Amino acid sequence: MKIIKGIYLLLLASTFIIACKKENDETTKEQTENIIPADAKLETASLTVEGMTCAMGCAKTIEDKLNSTPGVKEAKVDFEGKLATITFDTNQQDVASLSKTIEAVAGGDSYKVVITN
Repeated sequence: MKIIKGIYLLLLASTFIIACKKENDETTKEQTENIIPADAKLETASLTVEGMTCAMGCAKTIEDKLNSTPGVKEAKVDFEGKLATITFDTNQQDVASLSKTIEAVAGGDSYKVVITN
């Protein structure tokens, strides 16, 4: 009986780990700071992100990926509201490329972006 309970707990834990589909970055744990030039033309975009299943895995992974993208000054991803708010330099990025960055997270088949402004 103990073996069956152990297997059940292992399967349950595996399900939670797999469900979030956290991307495995090959970068170091320290995030490199994006340097935004003085002549940057900053713009803020709000993108609806469909397909997130958890705050700590999905939303945090997308937020980290955006914050490490060149030209992004700041990115916040709200899991509950399904909203990514991104401040970026229009000389380096545009909304379409940021959408592609989000949709490419976790293999490219988990998230769908809808531009809201």
